[in-house]
Amino acid sequence: MTSTARTMPPGAGRAGRKALGLRNDVYRRPLETALDRVGLSEGWRVADVGAGQGDVSVALAEVVGRSGRVYAVDADPAARDETARAAAQHSQVIAITQVAEELRLPEPLDLVYCRFLLLHVVEAERALSKMRDALAPGAFLIAQEPITSAGRVGGRPLSMPSARHPDIGALLPGLVRDSGLELVEAWGYAPAWAGPGPVPDYLGSLSGVHPGEEAVVLPPLVTVIATKPS
Repeated sequence: MTSTARTMPPGAGRAGRKALGLRNDVYRRPLETALDRVGLSEGWRVADVGAGQGDVSVALAEVVGRSGRVYAVDADPAARDETARAAAQHSQVIAITQVAEELRLPEPLDLVYCRFLLLHVVEAERALSKMRDALAPGAFLIAQEPITSAGRVGGRPLSMPSARHPDIGALLPGLVRDSGLELVEAWGYAPAWAGPGPVPDYLGSLSGVHPGEEAVVLPPLVTVIATKPS
């Protein structure tokens, strides 16, 4: 697991596992790429922080198998219950209610993952430090956060009034580095579409307002891969 994962070449995980089960997720590609980079495989201990309804937690559980473990962590008890229902067939998923700034898990982890989390938390730097502390030496963090205002609908900037840090993706590599982790790789990805299709449907599901026929560029999602120094 951790001792070998860091030495795996890019793409090493792809041959050893099936495709991630997130068919309707338009941001699926950068997550799959990141998991390939770190070589996620059976037996890994993983945390999905900000697990929401548990779709990523379940997909990770299918990769790590019965010999692995997935801690699905969310601050909302209703989300914990939703994850428990979604993961009913996966005994390796443990649903936990915790805020990210107080993350504490019972064993060192091979991977901590978060997406669309840090834009909502009160103290993003503290949350990253807690995720770092949860990792075993040499293990991985994958963090994915948006640059909301760079998204467009019909050429107009997007906004997210409910987010405390809507453009935190633009700061993410520096925040991860400043938390004491070593950067491995970072990049941005922005799905785009015009007219009916998966991208406007996704935006409609998030915002409650469907963009109709207008051209859509979703907020760039910045992905950062980092490791905890040995």
